[in-house]
Amino acid sequence: MSNKEIGVALITGASSGIGLATAKALQQAGYRVFGTSRRAVASADGITMLSCDVTDEVSVKSAVAEVLKQAGRIDLLVNNAGIGLLGGAEESSTAQAQAMFDVNVFGITRVTNAVLPTMRSQRRGRIVNISSVLGLIPSPYNALYVATKHAVEGYSESLDHELRTFGIRVVLVEPGFTRTSFEASITRPDQPLAVYDSVRAGMEVFMRNGVNAGDAPEVVAVRVLKAATAAAPRRRYAAGKLAHQISFMRRFLPESIVDKNLRKINNLPA
Repeated sequence: MSNKEIGVALITGASSGIGLATAKALQQAGYRVFGTSRRAVASADGITMLSCDVTDEVSVKSAVAEVLKQAGRIDLLVNNAGIGLLGGAEESSTAQAQAMFDVNVFGITRVTNAVLPTMRSQRRGRIVNISSVLGLIPSPYNALYVATKHAVEGYSESLDHELRTFGIRVVLVEPGFTRTSFEASITRPDQPLAVYDSVRAGMEVFMRNGVNAGDAPEVVAVRVLKAATAAAPRRRYAAGKLAHQISFMRRFLPESIVDKNLRKINNLPA
C-alpha cells in the first residue's frame, strides 16, 4: 500500500448506481478501489472492476483472491449488490423468495466470510453493509425485500459484536429512495394474482415517483465514506432526508402512529 493510499476497498455491485458512486467517492478519498459486477465491466477512473456473482461461492472466493493478489490486503468491504421485488407476498413462489435471499442476504455472508480471514490476520478492517430504511419499517408489496433488509440489519449488528475484538467493525448504511435503475430492474412476482393487480400497479407508480424524486446516489456514497472512515463508527447511518425522517419516526413515535402514517403514505385504507 503506497503512502497515498489510505486502504484497499472492495465494493460489490459497483457497475452503476450507489455502488459506482461509492467506488468513485472512495477512490477520490484515497482508497485503492476494486469493484465487482456479475458481468465483465471495463476498469476506469482508477477503479479496478472484477467479475463476481455473489450467489456463487467459487466466484466470490476467486474475486477476493484476485484483490489479494493485486493489492495484498483488504481494509474495507462494502456489500452493495442487491435486487428488489415488488408484489404481494403470496404472489412469489418459495423459489423466488429464496433467490432474493440468496443475493441480498447470503451474498453478503459469502463475501464477508471470504474477506474475514484477511481482516482478522491484519487485526483491522471495516465492513459496510448497504441496507435500507426498509430494514427498519414494514412496506406493503415489498414484504420479501423488506425481510431481506431486516435480516441484513440483524446479521450486521450481531456480527459487529463478534468481530470487535479483532479490530473489525461492521456498520449499516440505510438509504431511502435513490435515483438509480433499481426500480426499472426490479423483479416482478412469478405467481401474480388478479386480486392484487390494482394495488400493485398503484405501488409501482408510488415507487417510480419516489425514485424519480429521490436522492442522488452520491448522497449515499458520502454516508458510506463516513461510515468507512469514522474512528468510532455508529452502528447505522441514514442516507438522505427521507431516511433520517423514517429513522426518527421508527425510534421515537408510538407504533400505532407509525402504522397509520405508513398506510397513509402508501395510499392504503386505514
